[in-house]
Amino acid sequence: MATLLYRLARFSFRRRWLVATVWAVLLACLGLGALTLSGQLTNSVTIPGTESQRAIDHLKERFPQAGVGGATARVAVEAPAGQKLTDPVNQATVERLVERLKTAPKARAVTDPFQSKMVSPDGRVALVQISYGVQAYELTEGDREAVMAPAGPARQAGLTVEFGGDAIEGMPETGATEGLGVVVAAIVLTVTFGSLLAAGLPLLTALIGVGVGMTGILTVSGFTELNSNTPILALMLGLAVGIDYALFIVSRYRHELSEGHDPEQAAARSVGTAGSAVVFAGLTVIIALVGLTVVGIPFLGQMGVAAAATVAVAVLIALTLLPAVLGFAGRKVLGKRARKQRTRATHGERWARFVSRHRVPVLIAAVAGLLVVAVPALSMQLGLPNDATAAPDSTQRKAYDIVSSGFGPGVNGPLIVVISDATDANTTAAVERVSRLGDVAAVTPPQFNPQHDTAMFTVIPKSGPSSEQTEQLVSDIRAQADGTELAVTGQTALQIDVSEKLADAMLPYLALIVGLAFLLLMLVFRSLVVPLKATLGFLGSVVATFGAVVAVFQWGWLDDLLGVKSTAPIMSMLPILLIGVLFGLAMDYQVFLVTRMREEYVHGTEAREAVAQGFRHGSRVVVAAALIMISVFAGFVLADTTLIQSIGFALAFGVLVDAFVVRMTIVPAVMALLGAKAWWLPRWLDRALPNVDVEGEALTKRLDKREPVEV
Repeated sequence: MATLLYRLARFSFRRRWLVATVWAVLLACLGLGALTLSGQLTNSVTIPGTESQRAIDHLKERFPQAGVGGATARVAVEAPAGQKLTDPVNQATVERLVERLKTAPKARAVTDPFQSKMVSPDGRVALVQISYGVQAYELTEGDREAVMAPAGPARQAGLTVEFGGDAIEGMPETGATEGLGVVVAAIVLTVTFGSLLAAGLPLLTALIGVGVGMTGILTVSGFTELNSNTPILALMLGLAVGIDYALFIVSRYRHELSEGHDPEQAAARSVGTAGSAVVFAGLTVIIALVGLTVVGIPFLGQMGVAAAATVAVAVLIALTLLPAVLGFAGRKVLGKRARKQRTRATHGERWARFVSRHRVPVLIAAVAGLLVVAVPALSMQLGLPNDATAAPDSTQRKAYDIVSSGFGPGVNGPLIVVISDATDANTTAAVERVSRLGDVAAVTPPQFNPQHDTAMFTVIPKSGPSSEQTEQLVSDIRAQADGTELAVTGQTALQIDVSEKLADAMLPYLALIVGLAFLLLMLVFRSLVVPLKATLGFLGSVVATFGAVVAVFQWGWLDDLLGVKSTAPIMSMLPILLIGVLFGLAMDYQVFLVTRMREEYVHGTEAREAVAQGFRHGSRVVVAAALIMISVFAGFVLADTTLIQSIGFALAFGVLVDAFVVRMTIVPAVMALLGAKAWWLPRWLDRALPNVDVEGEALTKRLDKREPVEV
């Protein structure tokens, strides 16, 4: 591996104009594809095979007139204090509003609240429902503006008009605030290297990698349906790992230059040694992300594959484009303060020696701290975003609150009960059984399809769509089948089914990626103990991160400081997504830090001394890499979408805990406690495993003996 990468780096260094041109042409071609071929992203969250999705598919086939499965908009109208919507003037205003809403593009049906009896008992609130013949992601920004435009005259007449539903929700976007992470990353790199040129190289190559990944994803969106969060996750990871991978190689390049090697040899050696760690670190991230495809959740699988592809691009750029760019930069990357690097590196060594001397109390304190932070995770509630979780000043949240005040929170989350073997008798019996359930506020009369073999009716819960009572009601309704082919669907039921599916997939997915990564780390470190310690440390990071996410996004701690606009159950996709992404990133630091320890150990350094020496060479760069990742992820906490906020916070906090508590504290404490036993591997297994030489030991020996390594 190391020899192959050495040759690749020398080729890239010597043919730097060719390599740079190839990447530039690739970026230009994908950029053109993104401009001309990109399609519409979707914000729908569905999982084939769930009961609610099967019911929707059945209605589309047997009862298309019902319009179930398309986008919906909910228009909440409220009269001024002291007035009623049934007053002649106000009623006329609402009726004109309804007529204008019927002209909205792609709208299939618009209900009149006075005819559908959707006026609150006190007469102050009315609910207009709009059904579309297309899904929400097929609506353009112009369609959303057109449906909200008729509210102007009604508002001028003194009425309050707000809009909710998935038809109103736009696609999540990234803004300038997310770029603050890149600015902080630039500052960290400048401080780390003491050179603007050296700091700029990781940023340049990372941005090129992100550009290739993002334009590739947008091009693919023209040929397949992609979730709207897919490019945002790829952007997060592409920036973070792209900067980090380049940081490790540039740091090693500067070290090789300081050892007296010419730029070509320094670039080749740095990629042959640090590049090997980059390859295996990248592989762990890719394994974790691609593993999302096996849990049976299509939109998560798409997000994982897209992000994995972006990480793969970051690895390729670090191994090819970066040495080519180093060929242009030469010795200029050293900067004026390069001579002081060695002195600064001893700070990590002193920390490692302190931890080694006090390994038992340090280990106890670190583990106890993780457990304390993890406590809130015991009360984690999972759910999907709805109008109740929107920002308090958004029209969706205002519409939700108006409807809740007029009709009760359950009207915001109606349940649709579908009977696929319908007769008059079994449908009437089902309506009666469901009506007697405890959390039911109302049940509408059943509707039949033209063939009179499929029926549907709506159940209005007493509780809100995100409540545990509504979740239990869905389960209770499904238990009322009594020989009837009965199913519950609707947006609320879909969200409940998706959350359950995600929760059920979490443990199998965790077992899969931990098992695969354990094998990979065993191959890299040729040890059973080091991979075991790495995975256990990761589990500690995950539970601590879950605890912090619950405290902030569910309990509301520090919400003003972090700009979190509303508290709600944790996004159901977040835990499994966090497990995949954070595992890959955690293994990055494990590989980069412990590889230097093993490099010292295999060169004859005593086991405990190898820990300190490994920290001497690697800790400063790992700290810088962690700070960069934290900065990039933390920038997304400033996003407008709660999901993006929670992902950014979870990844930033997870990296913080994993890098500084687990890898920089627990790892050296355990390594010092175990000594040489940390590198134990049964002889039969040692013979069976291929030697990938991730430390570049064989390459270093050949180069030291001045043996030729041909390109």
